[in-house]
Amino acid sequence: MMRHWKSRSKSVATLVCLTLAFAVSIAWTYPIDGLGRSGIRRLETYRLAQQKGAVSNLALPPGAQLSTEDIVLGLADQNPLWSLGNVEKDAALQAALESIFKPRDSSCAVAVIDITNPDDIVWAGVREQHLQYPGSVGKVLCMAALFDGLRDAFPKQADRERILRETRITATDWALGDSHKVPHVTEPGGAIRSAPITGGERFTLSECLDQAISASANGAASLVWKEAMLLRRFGSEYPVSAEREKLFFSTTPGKELQTLSLAVIQEPLKKAGIDTAALRQGSMWTCAGKARVPGAESFGSPRELARLLLRIEQGRLVDPWSSLEMKRYLYMTRKRYRYVFAPELRDSAVYFKSGSLYKCTPEPGVHVP
Repeated sequence: MMRHWKSRSKSVATLVCLTLAFAVSIAWTYPIDGLGRSGIRRLETYRLAQQKGAVSNLALPPGAQLSTEDIVLGLADQNPLWSLGNVEKDAALQAALESIFKPRDSSCAVAVIDITNPDDIVWAGVREQHLQYPGSVGKVLCMAALFDGLRDAFPKQADRERILRETRITATDWALGDSHKVPHVTEPGGAIRSAPITGGERFTLSECLDQAISASANGAASLVWKEAMLLRRFGSEYPVSAEREKLFFSTTPGKELQTLSLAVIQEPLKKAGIDTAALRQGSMWTCAGKARVPGAESFGSPRELARLLLRIEQGRLVDPWSSLEMKRYLYMTRKRYRYVFAPELRDSAVYFKSGSLYKCTPEPGVHVP
């Protein structure tokens, strides 16, 4: 069946966008009614601001004001087994993509999966298997690693929610040296101050995850990855004391730490049917993290990134509860920018993570501000 993509695009209720592209900004996530279940204090400030009709940068478009219960998995019930591997590209969507990218640089690569009709999912791509450095998109893999560790250590959902909401993480040198600003809130509903993480600050585990995904903070992402390693090592004894943590990282050989760090990243992907030869986060995000845990190469392809989002929508990344929580952490609840700034998306929910590594190649006669 041929589809008319120009007219059909207006019917899409939500946009799921995970990209290898380049953006530097703050885009905070998780539904604004989620304080009680998540422990993310900045959410209450945003919720109250919408009630007061804020006109500042705390004002959110309608699509960013969904409740926690409004966010559901689009394919968990209807089509949880659909896969890219055995489905041909849709001819109409493929032609549309090729017409868009034909005049663009050959380094551009894209994969699109249209799930508007769960009974008739289609996909297309241009250079969709091309490997690139994923930049901050790799932080989504750290999120998956954390949820995989929580599932293994705490089979009961209530225990996992409690660990995320109540565990306090201290920002040690693992989190320092990062210029990304994160929200600082003294108490729920209080004023938000945006600043880089400093040593000795304490955040809930859920706030670290929110900072890693939404503000794309390298320090927070290193903390999340570290906690995923601790979950694998200590299981249901997690969280452990600062002394036990320090002893573990100081006495475990670097090669073993590297193996552990890659295992917690790759295993949940493999279990979800994602090709880890085309998607991997290989190194920590901060100097202190890299000094303790030897790194490896990081890479990703649009095809596997699209498959990652598909698995979340199907409830197959870790498990259905974890997939839904990860989707909520990707839900954008702050100022929209670049790829999702278009006014046409004002009423749409946006689930988004971009990379923040970028550099423009100098061209004669072109001034880049």
